Amino acid sequence: MTDLVITAGPYRFDARLETELAPKTCAAFAKALPFQSQVVHVRWSGEAIWIPLGDRDFGIGLENHTSFPAPGQIIIYPGGISETEILLAYGGVHFASKVGQLAGNHFITLTSGLENLPALGTLTLWKGAQDIRIEQAVF
Repeated sequence: MTDLVITAGPYRFDARLETELAPKTCAAFAKALPFQSQVVHVRWSGEAIWIPLGDRDFGIGLENHTSFPAPGQIIIYPGGISETEILLAYGGVHFASKVGQLAGNHFITLTSGLENLPALGTLTLWKGAQDIRIEQAVF
């Protein structure tokens, strides 16, 4: 299973798990599917939305990690000096927290709907938390 459907606010995106680049992260996250939560706008990182997960432990370390995800890339920070979180970039991002720069595992890439990312970011910034659901695609 590598194909996903992500519904965030009123938008739908197709996506793929990056199983070759982040196999441990993808395997751990696949066990949590379908994944439902809410996204809020980031505080320090730039143009992104995020899912704060507190002390949730996916049992992963760093792999395929970056501090600069591109629009349409989803990263997960496995916890440590800051809380566990998932971040979806919709524009320029320098991933950080109140303790400084962080790096997260790039494990999902959007494959359609990228044109709606800025609107989702703006909606989340000005209207608040939006529901998100990540699930396996059914063909």
